[in-house]
Amino acid sequence: MSRPDWLAALRAAARLGIAPADFWQLSLIEWRAIIGPADARPLTRRALQILMADYPDKS
Repeated sequence: MSRPDWLAALRAAARLGIAPADFWQLSLIEWRAIIGPADARPLTRRALQILMADYPDKS
């Protein structure tokens, strides 16, 4: 799985009229629904594990 290009995603959100604060409030599922094809595949467990390892919650 490749790492997300958050800058490109934020730029795409801006082109769609989504404010940065609103962009960061979107879930990954919501973001994919906005930009992805209608038949997009769901996030796999392995992909989620990689995402969680790359971006751990800070407690």
